[in-house]
Amino acid sequence: MNELSRRHILYGLSSLGLASLAATTVGARRASAQPTGLGVELEPYPSAWLPDGVRSRFVNDINGLRVHVLEAGYETRNRPALLLLHGFPELAYSWRNVMVPLAEAGYHVFAPDVRGFGRTTGWSSDYDADLAPFRQLNKVRDSLGLVHAFGYRSVAAVIGHDAGSPMAAWCGVTRPDVFPAVVMMSAPFGGTPTLPFDTADDPPQASGATGPTIYDDLAALPQPRKHYQRYYTTREANGNMWHAKQGLHDFIRGYYHFKSADWEGNKPYRLAARTAQEWAKMPNYYIMQLRHGMAETVAEVMPSPAQIAANTWLPDSALRVYAEEYGRTGFQGGLNGYRMGGSSFGAPEVELFAGRTIDQPSMFISGASDWGTYQNPGSFEQMQNEACTDMREVHLVDGAGHWVQQEQAEKTIQLLLGFLGRLG
Repeated sequence: MNELSRRHILYGLSSLGLASLAATTVGARRASAQPTGLGVELEPYPSAWLPDGVRSRFVNDINGLRVHVLEAGYETRNRPALLLLHGFPELAYSWRNVMVPLAEAGYHVFAPDVRGFGRTTGWSSDYDADLAPFRQLNKVRDSLGLVHAFGYRSVAAVIGHDAGSPMAAWCGVTRPDVFPAVVMMSAPFGGTPTLPFDTADDPPQASGATGPTIYDDLAALPQPRKHYQRYYTTREANGNMWHAKQGLHDFIRGYYHFKSADWEGNKPYRLAARTAQEWAKMPNYYIMQLRHGMAETVAEVMPSPAQIAANTWLPDSALRVYAEEYGRTGFQGGLNGYRMGGSSFGAPEVELFAGRTIDQPSMFISGASDWGTYQNPGSFEQMQNEACTDMREVHLVDGAGHWVQQEQAEKTIQLLLGFLGRLG
């Protein structure tokens, strides 16, 4: 990849397609995110940001969004399609290293900036905005609309990483006709919810106050802790990361390093139970020190200049793309997904699929150094034994932490093509 030019590093105003922002100063930019709502039209990525064979484009009118998409294998029509869904704090760009090899194998590959991220617009970055559009099934609707917009009744597979993993799983649960194969990466899918069963003669359940939660138990530990997903629901989380004291570029560098195989402390194992004492065995990026935000958490493990120089999977030229994009939008769009997950809003529509399983062929890939495989005790096993009835392969990749398709792109490509080739 070519080194990004200075004009792109300094917030890329010429590439945004927003003439009114031309006079925006860095100080003003820090005060609020650039517009992400309806009617905002940004420009595609500069070609220097992308590998040869990958293009940046937009697809209009997708469930209220103008979706930014990275695309490969578009030159030949009627190829089988692959939909790639990223997680947090990622972008469609996170798939850059696997897209061309998949296209060269005969696929039309497209990866959107999902709702709340990057250059996709039509959503609000305001903490107080309506969260309804960020419901899991509404994001599945975004995916379905994009597949149809590209002229497909079905894809060969949907592939999701991190927060994109449960999104891919729900694509498979709700529309197996459109998504006949599912690949989940780094975040196991524990299954659909359950509904009370055989309770017609039970007495009414008492309502009222309940006892302490696991989050209360974490805060009461001798070394008080908090769960990162709960932190991500707070008003201060976005500002803490977006305006990190170490600077946004270094914050993202530290975050990616801390959750990768490059950080030697990542030696995950199965936890015995979902208790505060067991959770507290995980690194601080999952079970945070109570007094710290995420910016302070990752600052404590910032890689050395030598480690940064030796990093081949996330060189500075690639990191600057993340800093550029999150510098414009902040993190709130992605955090809204965590806020939805931490609430009961939208639960009834998800419960429509209670008891449903993923019955089409599926695969799970994670890094051998990724705590994400075990952060929800029991989910890894439930995925294999209950949630997915045709799980054909499970791979924990050596030399990779949480960012498996970036840290070990060649191995990820090999595993994906092997799975796809055996679908028949």
